[in-house]
Amino acid sequence: MDLESVVDELYELRPQDFTAARDERAAAARTAGERDLAARISKLRRPTLSAWASNLLVRRQPEQVQPLIGLGDGLRQAHQNLDGEQLRELSRKQHALVGALAREARRLAEGAGQPIGDQAQREIESTLHAVLADPGAAKEWAAGHLAKPLSAPVGFTEAVQTTVAPRKKPAPAPPGDSHERTASTESSPAEEQHRELDAARKDAESAEKAAQVLEREHEQAKAERERAEAGLREAEERVSALSRELKEAQAGQRTARDRAREARDGARTADREARAARRRAGSAAVRAERLAADTS
Repeated sequence: MDLESVVDELYELRPQDFTAARDERAAAARTAGERDLAARISKLRRPTLSAWASNLLVRRQPEQVQPLIGLGDGLRQAHQNLDGEQLRELSRKQHALVGALAREARRLAEGAGQPIGDQAQREIESTLHAVLADPGAAKEWAAGHLAKPLSAPVGFTEAVQTTVAPRKKPAPAPPGDSHERTASTESSPAEEQHRELDAARKDAESAEKAAQVLEREHEQAKAERERAEAGLREAEERVSALSRELKEAQAGQRTARDRAREARDGARTADREARAARRRAGSAAVRAERLAADTS
C-alpha cells in the first residue's frame, strides 16, 4: 500500500463513501505497521460534491484536460498584449469551454448516481476559471485529488472580458541597411508577441473543438435521458393498467369462488335430500308389498 494509490482510490469515491473507506485504509496501514502512512491517510479530507465532480471530470474525460490548460496558457500570455477584438474572442472560447465542461461534470456525476445542484455546478465553473488563471491550480485540478473547489484570482474573469484599446502602430523605422533592419525585426518583441498570439489562437481553437464535442455529447445524453424517461412513463402506465386488471381479475376470482362454494353446498344438500327420498321410497315399497301379501 502506498499513499498515491490510496489517494487515487479515495478521491474517485462518492463523498458519502469517502470517510469510511479512508478510515479503513488508515486502519489497514496501522495494522501493517506503517504508522506514518496511516497518519497521512487519516489527514485526507473528504471532497465536497463539486470537488468530487471536478475530479470525476478529470478521470473520465482526460482528453479534455490539456485543451483547458492550453487555453489558460494562451489567455495569460495574451492578457496584456492582445487588442480588444482578440481578447474578446479568447474570452468567448473560454466561457464556451468552461460551460461545456461544467455541464459534462454534472452529467458524469448524475451517471455515477450522485446528482448535483446549480450551486455545485457554479463551484465547478469557479474551479475551471481558476485553472485558466493559475498554473498551480491547473496542476492541482489535473491531478484529480481536489477536496474543495478552487477560486480564480480576483478580477481574472472580468479582466479577460475587458475591451482593450487597439495598440498604436509603431513609427516607421529610419532608413538604413536592409539587412540590419531584417535582423532587428527577427528578434523584436513584436515577432515574439505574434508567436505567442499564434500559440494562443491554436490553444483557443483546440478548446473550442473540445467544447463542441462536449456539447454534442451533452445533447446526445439529454436525448437518451428523454427516451429513457418516456420508456419509464410507458412502463409505469402499463404497470398501472395491469394492476387494475389484476384487481378486477382478483375480484372476479373471489366472486367465482363464492359461487362455486354455494354450488357445492347446494349439491351436497340436494344429494342428502335425494338419498332421504330414496330411503322413503324404498320403505313405502316394502309396506306396499306387505299389504298386498296380507290381502291375498
